[in-house]
Amino acid sequence: MTESTLSTEPTATTAYDGDPVFELHRGGKMAIAATASVSDRASLSMAYTPGVARVCTAIAEQPELARTYTWVPNTVAVVTDGTAVLGLGDIGPAAAMPVMEGKAVLFKEFGGVDSIPICLDTTDVDEIVETVIRMAPSFGGINLEDISAPRCFEIEDRLKEALDIPVFHDDQHGTAVVTLAALMNALKLTGRTPESTRVVISGAGAAGVAVAKILLEFGIKDLVLLDRKGVISSTRSDLTASKKAIAEVTADVTGRTGSLAEALAGADVYVGVSGGTVPEELVATMAEQAIVFAMANPNPEIHPDVAHKYASIVATGRSDFPNQINNVLAFPGIFRGAIDVHASSITEGMKLAAAQALAALVEDDLSEVKIIPEPFDPRVGPAVAAAVAAAARVDGVARA
Repeated sequence: MTESTLSTEPTATTAYDGDPVFELHRGGKMAIAATASVSDRASLSMAYTPGVARVCTAIAEQPELARTYTWVPNTVAVVTDGTAVLGLGDIGPAAAMPVMEGKAVLFKEFGGVDSIPICLDTTDVDEIVETVIRMAPSFGGINLEDISAPRCFEIEDRLKEALDIPVFHDDQHGTAVVTLAALMNALKLTGRTPESTRVVISGAGAAGVAVAKILLEFGIKDLVLLDRKGVISSTRSDLTASKKAIAEVTADVTGRTGSLAEALAGADVYVGVSGGTVPEELVATMAEQAIVFAMANPNPEIHPDVAHKYASIVATGRSDFPNQINNVLAFPGIFRGAIDVHASSITEGMKLAAAQALAALVEDDLSEVKIIPEPFDPRVGPAVAAAVAAAARVDGVARA
């Protein structure tokens, strides 16, 4: 076959021809490459029949050999149903593919992890869970992506229970890990301890709930989440199961209720994962040396120019401001570390270890505009992977 016969690049013209963003996406952003050369009869007979039969037979007798003699352990499925894509919302599986391809590229570039984007044409929880379970033997991990809450919680929980490979919903846990890493350093700069810090999280979807859980694990005691109707506490009668569960370990513990204005008054930390807007007069009521993480994209809940009037440390989800809270700092290294030790799951200890490793990377350069590493810092992936692998051994989920 000639090179031209193998090419599958689309040749049709479109209204977007010449647009550099569309040109970068033309034909997709990824491809499959062989690691074994098949250039003669001998190599063909080893890569395929009859030689491959020996490997198949060995794996049939000892299934754990698949972790050595196939690509499975180093390959992650990036799974979505397209219901909560970036800031675009429910755009469906086809329109979600460019984002899933991008995620796969980031896995490879920043963690050396192969991944396959899989966009499912169903939003039914049972169907998603069953589909992922059926295809799990082909993968060493499952990265759930852009699945709307509260369905994402049930999907992840059921897959964790059913599978013996890492299952990780990045919108939840990647965001939580990087947020915690940044907060660790922000607390250090402002002389606070977790036990004495009061935190307000605006947004009770996947990211907000996960951030709350990891901050509680870290030692934060006084924490509330808010949705559009105010503080999430069990005094409300409109809570979903996931909101009721998080209320019981946050606002119910401190007895806090009410509006955003009531929650922010005197608060030390604001974490925004809601996409709403916080009036400047409410920001002004926060504690001295406040910490503001306004992470909605492209429009932060509190614009950095406003936040800096009242806060000592400001972070966003944007790349054009200092202190970007970016999931790419976490998920490639977390999966790399988990895969390296053939972990059966990703534990809370592994997530905390990832956050601590990220925070430590800026120890020598720590400042109000440098509380988290840059995504292109070459130390990030290896440092996170090493910390996660070590924590997996401590937590007893490593198999190598």
